[in-house]
Amino acid sequence: MFNAVFFKTFITLVETGSFTQTAGKLGMTQPGVSQHVRKLEEYFSLSLLARTGKRFELTEAGRQVYDYALRLFAEHEQFRHALEQELVEGGECRCSSIETFGVLFYPFALGYLKNHPRLRLHMTFSNNQQAIDGVLSRQVDLALVSSIQKHPELSCELYLQESLAVIVPADFQGNSFQDLLSLGFISHQEGQEQARKLLAANFPGEFRGLHQLTRRSEVNQVHLALDAVARGLGFSILPRSVWEASPWQQQTREWYLEEETLWPVYRVRRRQEQLAERYHHLLDEYLHWRQGTSSRNLDS
Repeated sequence: MFNAVFFKTFITLVETGSFTQTAGKLGMTQPGVSQHVRKLEEYFSLSLLARTGKRFELTEAGRQVYDYALRLFAEHEQFRHALEQELVEGGECRCSSIETFGVLFYPFALGYLKNHPRLRLHMTFSNNQQAIDGVLSRQVDLALVSSIQKHPELSCELYLQESLAVIVPADFQGNSFQDLLSLGFISHQEGQEQARKLLAANFPGEFRGLHQLTRRSEVNQVHLALDAVARGLGFSILPRSVWEASPWQQQTREWYLEEETLWPVYRVRRRQEQLAERYHHLLDEYLHWRQGTSSRNLDS
């Protein structure tokens, strides 16, 4: 019977030259070491050791089996290393994301692909429910969403939190909640929920609900919402990081509020299946990049 453990015992025995040392090194008994050698001899139907009392020498077959065992373990280590690299640098990542997160994540991932030529990325922008449905139907392996998912088949954990910001036209001079409302609201895929959360936190006595907002425009792509703000058509509420990365910073500005409001992003996968290492590596690298970007923005 072929057993890699027997080969490992035999290698150790040859290198130590001692049954006693081999047993101690491998946490075995001396009879256990002898049994492994005997199993190899039975497997090959050849004597591997020429014993003289407590001493031994390798037979010609023993030398060849020793050389073969070394090659076997060397190839095993090479394969293990290659497999680890492939899990990180090769294969496909299938993700679905809310647009307010993906609009920054996807350009970063494209740069990441340039440095990992064996990696492939399939990514769709979806609302929360569509992203979750994609995981449940196995169309994607990972969903990045903004709401906690309680489902027996899903694992959900907080990935990061974004700071929300009110973005107004650069020439807006208002300083009250009513002045802001007079602008009109530019909504996007998650604009209403983000507006509800931020306005409720900062104007608890004045904000009574989304019915107070006059929607001048609504679009499912957040960068186009900023285009509308830049044209003076209204204000929008979105993650600050999205605005900071947009080409409309010169035509818009942040309307500062005292109460910071955070918008969560959760990573969701099937509970019974672990994500391949390449997913973890990509997500970790994105967090590292974001932290560096935030630090540079604070310093500037």
